[in-house]
Amino acid sequence: MSSPDLNRALQRLDPSLHSLVSAAGSLLQGPCWAVGGFVRDVLLNRPPYDLDLAVGGDPGLAARALADAFGGHAFPLGEEHSTFRVALPAGSALAAIDIVALRGGSIEADLSERDFTLNAIAAPLSAAGLGALIDPFGARLDIGARRVRMVSEAALVSDPLRLLRAARLAVELDFDVAPETVDAVRRHAHRLPESAPERLRDELMRILGSDRAGRGLRLLDRLALLDVLLPELSTARGVGQPERYHHYDVFDHCLESVAVMDWLTGERPPESRRQRQLRDAYEEVVAPFNLASYFREAAGGQSRLVLTKLAALLHDVGKPQTKAREADGRVRFLGHSEEGAKVGRAVCRRLRLGNKETHFVTRLIEEHLRPAQLSQSGAPTDRAVFRFFRDLGEAAPACLVLSLADAAAAAGPRLTLARWRAQLAYIAYVFARAAAQEHAAAGAGRRGKRHFVSGDRLIRALKIAPGPEVGRLLDALDEAAATGEVKSEEEAIELARRLYENRPPGERAGRAGTA
Repeated sequence: MSSPDLNRALQRLDPSLHSLVSAAGSLLQGPCWAVGGFVRDVLLNRPPYDLDLAVGGDPGLAARALADAFGGHAFPLGEEHSTFRVALPAGSALAAIDIVALRGGSIEADLSERDFTLNAIAAPLSAAGLGALIDPFGARLDIGARRVRMVSEAALVSDPLRLLRAARLAVELDFDVAPETVDAVRRHAHRLPESAPERLRDELMRILGSDRAGRGLRLLDRLALLDVLLPELSTARGVGQPERYHHYDVFDHCLESVAVMDWLTGERPPESRRQRQLRDAYEEVVAPFNLASYFREAAGGQSRLVLTKLAALLHDVGKPQTKAREADGRVRFLGHSEEGAKVGRAVCRRLRLGNKETHFVTRLIEEHLRPAQLSQSGAPTDRAVFRFFRDLGEAAPACLVLSLADAAAAAGPRLTLARWRAQLAYIAYVFARAAAQEHAAAGAGRRGKRHFVSGDRLIRALKIAPGPEVGRLLDALDEAAATGEVKSEEEAIELARRLYENRPPGERAGRAGTA
């Protein structure tokens, strides 16, 4: 592809992007090339996130020059200081510019050390923008064929993370993996743990963040990477479940639950007509509850959507060790949620997820049956809804959606639209009751509390000492207000008095002013 073609592609994507690239080319002294993912994204007409540069000179000097010119911040990536990043100000055409020192003495030698052909491409950078495409390994043909193909097997072996990256690129770009690359990845899959856990986590999170996460997990399995990355799942293979309720065994059910999350929450419409019908019904019901915004928000360093998909993948991981057949022949998995939460916590720790992320995931695994248990028949009570949202906190909406994905995956192709609408109506009712309780709390003017009375006021009214008992009484008043049992400060104090007086004497807090 000639330089005018590349520059026209840049202009079509964003004129300000072309201006930034041209400005960078005019600022840098010595040979410089745009490389890898940036060039690939331009060829694919995808908005790039950052600009990748290879320079023949000092990458640190180049980074500082660009940072000064664009008002950004330059810093090294890694201890060897051969790679630098320039974080650009908000509102820039790109988020960052990454600069690496040219390897091997020539751009062709540098590209030969890269992982996949679609990243082994470059274009010279100058004040005019991008020069003619440099493509020594046939990247344009592979991009046209929508395939991820290794540059060489040695390049994969040199950094085992590239084994996982093959799947991640295929998922994000909706490409296939070339057969010879599949074979090479499978041969070296056992080396994946040589990569740092944080790097493995980041690749896995990007797969889960895609609308094709379920397909990505199937690809990881085909590449023999899934058992290495998440060995806890391997015990679920072939573990049967009662056919009356489950279409798949435990392993396939876990992966299918993620696939359902994909078409429920993805930005793109589902591929099949049936999934579009189910998705349309879902969106019609949940539209008032702003779940898309909720899932985009972070719980720690990851989005709630990514963490919910991780929980969906692991939600039944406790079933193999809890499976038992009772005297009447029924198969049960008693305690699998609690056991699964332990396994999920170990997975999160191994992947170096933070405490908040780990708590979110393990809470979902432990409580994934809770929505179905809110009521054994009919609509759940306001008290049950209140306790569910109180106990799960920010994970409560995710748990409700996870329960839908779990149910749809269990039914598989047997799921009917009528049954799906009934499940949606149940979940919508729970959301609506919780929203009504929140509205009542706001109306009470107590900063989200529903008890109509402060702790200090309760201490004075009941003449009790400060302590944990006051907190327990306030929690009980929250629940009573949410269910309409109390509607004023006077009623709240009277209920608190009854609750306090009816507690066993040994459990009461001391009266104020007494020993």
